[in-house]
Amino acid sequence: MALGFGLLRLSPNHFWMMTLPEIRAAFLIYAPRPNVLPRERLHALMRAFPDKS
Repeated sequence: MALGFGLLRLSPNHFWMMTLPEIRAAFLIYAPRPNVLPRERLHALMRAFPDKS
């Protein structure tokens, strides 16, 4: 509720009208994101360790 009222500045009416998927989507904007492997590094690893099938 603190995120909804404080961070998103929703009115109580708008907050309580939101569905769980809507609340989750709104809060995921502020969630920490995992480190993502850059495409160049992925290609370098694929060249260094090719599949042997």
